Amino acid sequence: MGYSSCENLEVWKRSCELAVQVCRASNGIRQFALRNQIQRSAISIPSNIAEGSERDSPADFIRFLRIAKGSSAELRTQLLIAQRLEFLEHDPFEQADREARQISSMLQGLINYLSTAPASIREEPPTFLS
Repeated sequence: MGYSSCENLEVWKRSCELAVQVCRASNGIRQFALRNQIQRSAISIPSNIAEGSERDSPADFIRFLRIAKGSSAELRTQLLIAQRLEFLEHDPFEQADREARQISSMLQGLINYLSTAPASIREEPPTFLS
């Protein structure tokens, strides 16, 4: 793709931090299946950004960004279920939900950029994403 590394993308940095926060907040959930799925979806967001950024084409990168965006929606759903079951307190749920929504919006912005930018300027992400 031409990016020096996914580590330069703000959306990747923020999604890594979200994954760490969600894993910590969900450690107390005794129901293994829900805890495991919450943690897997949180970890999936930055992982797909990283994997896509190493692909050879903008189309591949966009596909992985869409998967990451889907994982963000999956995470929000699982957090809502955990909160309604009273496995998560309201504040950590609200904070993670808000951050997941912002990350999803950033992912859509990067998808839009990669979809419309001429190939010659796709080599580096725009400054608002890094």
